[in-house]
Amino acid sequence: MFEGKKVLFSGMQATGNLTLGNYLGALRNWVNLCDEYECFYSVVDLHSITIRQDPATLRKRARSLLMIYIAAGLDPEKNCLYYQSHVSGHAELAWILDCFTYMGELNRMTQFKDKSAKHADNINAGLFTYPVLMAADILLYQADVVPVGIDQKQHLEITRDIAQRFNAIYGDVFTIPEGYYGKVGAKIMSLQDPSKKMSKSDENPNGSIYLMDDPDTVMRKCKRAVTDSEAQILYRDEQPGIHNLIDIYSACTSKTPEEVVKEFDGKGYGEFKMAVGEAVISVLKPLQQRYAELEKDKAYIDEIIKANAEKASYVSSKTLRKVQHKVGFPDRVR
Repeated sequence: MFEGKKVLFSGMQATGNLTLGNYLGALRNWVNLCDEYECFYSVVDLHSITIRQDPATLRKRARSLLMIYIAAGLDPEKNCLYYQSHVSGHAELAWILDCFTYMGELNRMTQFKDKSAKHADNINAGLFTYPVLMAADILLYQADVVPVGIDQKQHLEITRDIAQRFNAIYGDVFTIPEGYYGKVGAKIMSLQDPSKKMSKSDENPNGSIYLMDDPDTVMRKCKRAVTDSEAQILYRDEQPGIHNLIDIYSACTSKTPEEVVKEFDGKGYGEFKMAVGEAVISVLKPLQQRYAELEKDKAYIDEIIKANAEKASYVSSKTLRKVQHKVGFPDRVR
């Protein structure tokens, strides 16, 4: 579809506040991919409403996430940054793909089981067919590669299965996407429970560092981070709290864990936590400054929203029209 470049698709939900884990694990690593790929990064607000959302809050968070994309270094001239809800092809293709997806496949999705347990009062059809909408997101742009974490591998697998099934019936319609396993971002765990990933939805606000946390808040959270009684800064699984803080410091300073251990040899946990806090603050500062500038420039953000939605709609319409023709829908009269 794009001369000389493969297509990459990814996105984040417009719910909650992005954490340091989201940034170090994924967002920061997206920045240089546009040199190699034609990149589409969506604010996936359609996915967000499987859980009840306050409308005003969802709109605010969607715009905030788009600005965070830009503040993190994603150039909207080189990457297509857009709202999923502004491109109707996502929902249209999802319905068609629903008709090529089996109930048994969706029943096996572990994320549906997990979310159903958390939201037992709202187990809706959208939650069940969530993986099909995700497949539509990817296939709509003929994505060659999709950055995936461990928790998303199952969704990529069903996307591939749906695409291969459709192609077997109608010919070579969809590109079969591969997982992107390039530069691996740091896996950042909760500061209060290092057995769990740092999460936007953590009920303990001290467990996550959010991208817009001020320096005092960042430092306070780092100082309160769970450690142990061994009083040694070593990079080993037996010390999960220290292991996690080393990962954070390493990701923020570009030092290896071995270098970090050597740097803090013989030093106490208090001093190390202070250093981690300072490293995090230094990483977040330019992002926060750029975000503050973008907040003041409403016209610029509005223009990006409009232009990128038009680009995404134009590209996706090529796939959607082809699929509609293949399944037998009447061609549009021009």
